[in-house]
Amino acid sequence: MNEAEKAFARGAHPHLIDGGRTVDKASTLDAIAEALSFPDYFGKNLDALYDCLTDLSWLPSGEHVLIWAGSSALRERDPKAYLAVRSVLSDAQRALGPSGDRSDSRRLTVVLPD
Repeated sequence: MNEAEKAFARGAHPHLIDGGRTVDKASTLDAIAEALSFPDYFGKNLDALYDCLTDLSWLPSGEHVLIWAGSSALRERDPKAYLAVRSVLSDAQRALGPSGDRSDSRRLTVVLPD
């Protein structure tokens, strides 16, 4: 069972990032924005990424699982960008967790299967 099937099985909403497209910070932000259907006002920087990840008000209630297969491509090509994006993803996941300060009817889970 793959990560998307696992998410569906527990009633979550899977969102897949095409890791083949995440070759630098800009393409990674675009891929995340596309996977989660970010609104047009997304500012395409790390602060805006955090803001959108901790909002998700345009998505249905429940758990949203962001699955970034192939994240190793960015990690190998641009380790600094990878660590920056990964840090924002971790912070947002924590903020939307059960004890997080941005918690509402939506939760964010980030999965990097590779």
